[in-house]
Amino acid sequence: MARNTTKKPHDPSTLTVKGRDMRLRTIGFVVLAALAIWFIAANTGSVTVRLWIPNVTLPLWIVLTVTLLVGIVLGLFIARRRARR
Repeated sequence: MARNTTKKPHDPSTLTVKGRDMRLRTIGFVVLAALAIWFIAANTGSVTVRLWIPNVTLPLWIVLTVTLLVGIVLGLFIARRRARR
């Protein structure tokens, strides 16, 4: 992996991987997504979640997946609001 040397002053940071320029943000996202999927797949036991009044018993992987998806949606929402400023 060689650093891209022909960039403009405000271009995003990139790495050249197999002849393609990839943004460091993309590489970081792929690594974090792989770790999250591995973590979710490794935790398959059942847990009891209290939702204010009812107690619900679910597999832990479902709870982790829902939490991950809610985090992604909130992150995208916040990023969109910051980009509008």
